[in-house]
Amino acid sequence: MRSESAAGAEGSELAPAPPKPSESAEDAARRLDAPEGAPAGRDLVSEEEDAQTVALELRGVAKTYRGEPAVAGIDLTVPAGAFYGLVGPNGAGKTTTLSMISGLLRPDRGDIRVFDVDARQHPRDAKRLMGVLPDRMRTFDRLSGRQLLHYVGSLRGLRHADVRERADELAESFDLVPALGRAVSDYSTGMTKKLMLACAMIHAPRLLVLDEPFESVDPVSSRKLLDVLRAYVDGGGTVVLSGHSMSLIERMCSRISVLVTGQVLAEGTVDEVRGEMTLEQRFVDLSGGVEGGGLEWLHTSSD
Repeated sequence: MRSESAAGAEGSELAPAPPKPSESAEDAARRLDAPEGAPAGRDLVSEEEDAQTVALELRGVAKTYRGEPAVAGIDLTVPAGAFYGLVGPNGAGKTTTLSMISGLLRPDRGDIRVFDVDARQHPRDAKRLMGVLPDRMRTFDRLSGRQLLHYVGSLRGLRHADVRERADELAESFDLVPALGRAVSDYSTGMTKKLMLACAMIHAPRLLVLDEPFESVDPVSSRKLLDVLRAYVDGGGTVVLSGHSMSLIERMCSRISVLVTGQVLAEGTVDEVRGEMTLEQRFVDLSGGVEGGGLEWLHTSSD
C-alpha cells in the first residue's frame, strides 16, 4: 500500500524550482545546491527582507467531516524564519490544518499561500517549497534507511551524486549512520522520526510542516531533532509544527496559535499568548479545562 508521506512526495513533481527571473546563473546554481537544512536562496535574501516575507498564509480555511467542522474558517500568518507552534487539545483540528497546508487534504474553502504561491491553484509549485512529516509515519519500511533517503531524494528531482552526499550528511546530523543499512521496519520510533525528518529536509525546503514530531520520542532523540530544527531556523528556514508539550513549545517557538474546536482562540508570540500565566495554564484556560468530579464508584473506602 502506498504511504501518505510517499503519496505527498509523488504529488509534488519533485523537481527543483526554476531560477527566479532576477537571479544570475551562478546565483541560481548556488540556490539549488544549498545544503540540507538551509532554505533555497537564503544567501540571496537579507534578514530585513526575510522579516517582511510571509512564509505561509491561511485565509478562511475550513474543512468539514460528515457535517461536523474540523476546521472552521481559520486565518494564520507565519513569517519567514519563524519557529511556529500550533497547539490545542486532541480533536482541535491541528492535524487537519497541517494536512491541508501540506496538500494531503483539500480544504472545502479558503486560501492557502506558501511564499505567495497559491497552493490550490499551483499545488506542485507549493509542494516544492515544503518538507512534510505527516501525522502517521507510514512509509516503505522494507527499504533500508539509505534506500529510503535515496528514493525520496530522487523523487524530489535531485541528482544522484547530490542525493548520496545529502543522505550522508543528514544521517551524520541525526546519528543514523550505523542504522542506514538496516530495514526501516527495524527502527525504533525515535529513529524512524529522525529518518522521516531527514527525508523531509533532503531537498532543502524553505518550509517544514511537522505534525507531532516529538510524540513518542525519547529525550535523547528529541534533543537531536530539536538541535537540527534550531539550526535549520537559524539558517533562515521556517518551521510549522504541532505539539502537546507546552514546555517544549515554550522553549522552541517564536510564535504560536492555540486551536480549539477548529478555531484559533489565541495567536502571537509566546509572551503575548500566555500573558501573566504559564503557557500550560493559558492552554488549559482556553481549552476549557474540566473540573474533577464523578466516578465516585471508583473511590476506595477504609470500611
